[in-house]
Amino acid sequence: MKRKWIDKKVLILGLSKSGCAAARYLSKQGADCYITESKPLDDKNEELVRELEKEGIKVETGAHSDEFINDSYIAITSPGIPPKSEIFKRVKAQNIPIISEIELAYLEAQAPFIAVTGTNGKTTTTYLISHILSSEYNAPVCGNIGIPPTSLLEDKPDFFVCEASSFQLAMSPTFRPQIGCFLTFTPDHIDWHEGLDNYFEAKISLFKDYKQPMYAVFSGVDEKIYDFAKKYTGEKFIYAKELDKNCCYIKNDTICFKRNKEEEIIKLNEISLVGEHNYQNIMCAVVVAKLIGISNEHIKERIMSFKAVEHRIEYVADINGKSFYNDSKATNPEASFVAIKAFEGKKLTLIAGGRDKNTDLTEFCKDYINKYVSTVILIGEATIRFKENMEKNGFDNIILANSLEEAVDISLTLDNEIVLLSPACASYDMFNSYEHRGEVFKEYVKSKL
Repeated sequence: MKRKWIDKKVLILGLSKSGCAAARYLSKQGADCYITESKPLDDKNEELVRELEKEGIKVETGAHSDEFINDSYIAITSPGIPPKSEIFKRVKAQNIPIISEIELAYLEAQAPFIAVTGTNGKTTTTYLISHILSSEYNAPVCGNIGIPPTSLLEDKPDFFVCEASSFQLAMSPTFRPQIGCFLTFTPDHIDWHEGLDNYFEAKISLFKDYKQPMYAVFSGVDEKIYDFAKKYTGEKFIYAKELDKNCCYIKNDTICFKRNKEEEIIKLNEISLVGEHNYQNIMCAVVVAKLIGISNEHIKERIMSFKAVEHRIEYVADINGKSFYNDSKATNPEASFVAIKAFEGKKLTLIAGGRDKNTDLTEFCKDYINKYVSTVILIGEATIRFKENMEKNGFDNIILANSLEEAVDISLTLDNEIVLLSPACASYDMFNSYEHRGEVFKEYVKSKL
């Protein structure tokens, strides 16, 4: 239910895209908005701050003042600010409720949410669901994907197709989508959540108690998720596993859906996306589309017309018999697993490295590098640790490069069919973001055509 915001003081934690969207929306509703950002003002955000202030939104940078915090009605937090931060403690000490921007949009929206969460696969699945539903509805993507749902409220969509991160879910106490999807779970964001168990609890909070969605969609191949699904008491659908009912699975090289009867949706050879993980993403999207009431014909047509999401095993170009793929979104080893395995049977050059997250590399090296990769080219701060772990696990066909461009140049001299940028690391040692890294890769590869 929408709140009355006139003259309410609202504190926005962080000068993020979601925080700015929340401030702009609430300011239009009559709220008195204060954005507090710990980082100092720089060239990148100076113009943004001027624009916000012209709209009547107060902004401070470089510190969190009592003037901004005191007497706030509510605080909207940016996803990157952890609960253990000093600003959280100060806000909580004044008993000011703290919620995510997704929670705010949910409270204000007049249309249902479809929420997609999981360690990996969220973005592709979110885009695919939106693509399928958009054949009949206004169903834009939003959330952790980079489009704040509050920025869409005035458009009054039929559905919000929302990628929901663990950060956002942890700060969304009443968020209850019509359909909730849980795709994958592997270790990530441990520092933010202060432990793996807390990370899992943030994910499954989407399905807990009074927040249970009308329909829940769970992976049947991720053991931890499937174990949770078996105990789940609400109405659920399982994908990537054939059951008696309420499931989506592959049979005779065809994706099938079963509720009361088995229905064939699309043959695997009609799908352009690469890799088993993408078949799983598609099965999840099929379940959602069937629950919304999209016809099998439209589902098939939309899957066939869907292109890989940018920076997620994205085809770039063919040069001298080598196919280049951009998987810059793979910022942890688990994300790289699926990209590497997608090219099983091909001679593969892997470009990896960046800012190290210090995750365990044993499975990455032993079960993926050794089995599926011909040559590894390493870049960035993680180079030495990655090289040592690969050699310790019996892989030594490693080349070191000083830059991403040099890595591409080296890859062109090798006798391999596929060149895959799938870093298994964050990008901040050499780039502004994984998107920036992917763009540099694509531009340089295309310059070689």
